[in-house]
Amino acid sequence: MDALDGKKVLVVGGSSGMGEATAMLAAKARAKVTIAARGHDRLAAAAKRIGHGVEPVMLDALSDSSVDKFFADGTIWDHVVSCVGAGGRGSVRELDMTAAMAAMDGKFWAGFRIARRARIAADGSLTFVSGGLSQRPAAGAALISAINGALEKLSQGLALEMAPVRVNTVSPGPVDTPMWDRYGADMKQKFLESAAARVPLKRVAQPVEVAEIVLFFMTNRFVTGTVVPLDGGSTLA
Repeated sequence: MDALDGKKVLVVGGSSGMGEATAMLAAKARAKVTIAARGHDRLAAAAKRIGHGVEPVMLDALSDSSVDKFFADGTIWDHVVSCVGAGGRGSVRELDMTAAMAAMDGKFWAGFRIARRARIAADGSLTFVSGGLSQRPAAGAALISAINGALEKLSQGLALEMAPVRVNTVSPGPVDTPMWDRYGADMKQKFLESAAARVPLKRVAQPVEVAEIVLFFMTNRFVTGTVVPLDGGSTLA
């Protein structure tokens, strides 16, 4: 993919899952890739797996000062990807407000912080990763549905505000990522099987399939303000 040869690509949340897969594809396309996240050990491990000279850098997208410091050097990025955030599931009546605020901060406000500070080349792009619950909310997931929807609307507003920089969002359905490992192997397997049963394609997505859409956003120079559902046809069912 010659369009990325030598381009400076930043993937925030690039230490695992969809972010790591995006960094891997960009690096294979000969981009100069930087992956950023909070965990030093996970970053180092991801950089080793990716290879291709990827640079791991510590960045806490939940911290104004950390984001400000990271972008203070004035680097102009060709492409920036925000692939961060977790949590937000549970009944609104039962969800602790501290956890609810943390979920909003970890995804929506993290993306907002990155967008307001990152310097992006005029022919470059900013891409967010939201989630399919924005398109098809579910009981017990009202908050994360709202967070994803807000992130998508933010990206469309930014497409106008930041033009000619292109701003887009990929909205994946269920994806087999390490995020589910926290629930244990058995619970993860049950969740993925249950999710796959509700998808017309009868499987969940793999991180690389999300990454392929992100790279499409990087390399197609006439797409902006777009939200692409990557849900295996779930919104049709």
